[in-house]
Amino acid sequence: MSATTTSETTAQSVTKSRYARTPHRRGNLELWSWVFMRGSGVLLLVLVFGHLFVNLMTGEGINRVDFAFVAGKWTSPFWQVWDMLMLWLAELHGFNGVRTIINDYTEKSSTRWILKTLLVLSAIVVMVLGTLVIFTFDPCIDPASTLEQCK
Repeated sequence: MSATTTSETTAQSVTKSRYARTPHRRGNLELWSWVFMRGSGVLLLVLVFGHLFVNLMTGEGINRVDFAFVAGKWTSPFWQVWDMLMLWLAELHGFNGVRTIINDYTEKSSTRWILKTLLVLSAIVVMVLGTLVIFTFDPCIDPASTLEQCK
């Protein structure tokens, strides 16, 4: 009889919990954030090491990296897109990491809102300005330029 009473009591305590449970309404943002961090991290490794290899290991190495080298590289849409992807992924990867730190370590909702707003604004500014620099870069703006790309 005591075994039956114990199982009935356990069943009642499970169904009649004194704690109010609310369903999760946040969706899967944190799951997709976690997946994005892993995927972007791997892709960033490929982009950054490819960038370093082309810039430092091929040709004359670091001695040839100057304004003319960057100007010549950015005449190719391939390298523009490569550098833009590297910029965007690095910015979003860092943004997501700092957002997680803000969520973990801020106690007041108002402080969290202010910090996240500043983070979003700074990320947008860096991404927009960086993209503009990559795609509107004109090494031949000086008419007296002696670069090979300007002839």
